[in-house]
Amino acid sequence: MAITASLVKELRERTGAGMMECKKALVETDGDIDAAIEMMRKSGAAKADKKAGRVAAEGKIEIGLSDDGATAVLVEVNSETDFAAKDDGFQAFVKAVTDAALVNEPADAEALSSMTLASGETVEEGRKALVSVIGENITVRRCTVVKRQGDHLGTYSHGVRIGVIVDLKGGSVEMARDIAMHIAASKPVCVKQDDVPAELVEKEKVIFAAQAAESGKPAEIIEKMMVGKVKKFLNEQSLYGQPFVKDPDQNVEKLVKAADADVLGFDRLEVGEGIEKKVENFADEVAAQMKGE
Repeated sequence: MAITASLVKELRERTGAGMMECKKALVETDGDIDAAIEMMRKSGAAKADKKAGRVAAEGKIEIGLSDDGATAVLVEVNSETDFAAKDDGFQAFVKAVTDAALVNEPADAEALSSMTLASGETVEEGRKALVSVIGENITVRRCTVVKRQGDHLGTYSHGVRIGVIVDLKGGSVEMARDIAMHIAASKPVCVKQDDVPAELVEKEKVIFAAQAAESGKPAEIIEKMMVGKVKKFLNEQSLYGQPFVKDPDQNVEKLVKAADADVLGFDRLEVGEGIEKKVENFADEVAAQMKGE
């Protein structure tokens, strides 16, 4: 049967899927539009494409650690609502994706999408199938693979929203975990003061200078104020400069050095960070859900 433009248009309107996806389905079903819809529902393509433009800023951070402790992964999978993120199917999918990341060690989330899950389908195929079941946009947003360079990889999950991996030279696996817990709570941007990005420091200096100028104090006093504020800022932004959460009387650097250890690096992911969430009127949101949008 000839696949006409009007037939493709009708399938697009009924499923919300892309043109090429509709044409492919129609070709495979010899123009039987109902069979094409059924096939697309099974694959999850119809709902996945229709929901793709919706903001997914909830979800879960999952950590995977190899049996030998030499490799760890952080994976972020997002949903539109916290309710969907608690779904058993969603939770199982996140775990399966993390397992695939640990086995294949992808460069990023895009590479991860084409990798195979234990079920035999790809991550992307599994994602589309989950969208079909849950009815929300689901995205595999970020994936970080960490190969141990030191002696211990410490991991810590704060609920399902924050995950941290720390690479520690010397010390112990318990210390690595404690530092990971600290990073989850205190959110440093780097390990040492010297590693704080120069553009970040310069931006703060401009703000500090404007604040100091308004004080009306002499120039030499303002200069001392600037030095003190910059030093405080560097300590706040760096892991080593922060007071250790379990013992605020010492900073993390003193804790680590006392054990003749060194933090070689860390990775921290938090659900939805950097995503601009859409604010909707509750009544409008309910109405949209009733319409199946």
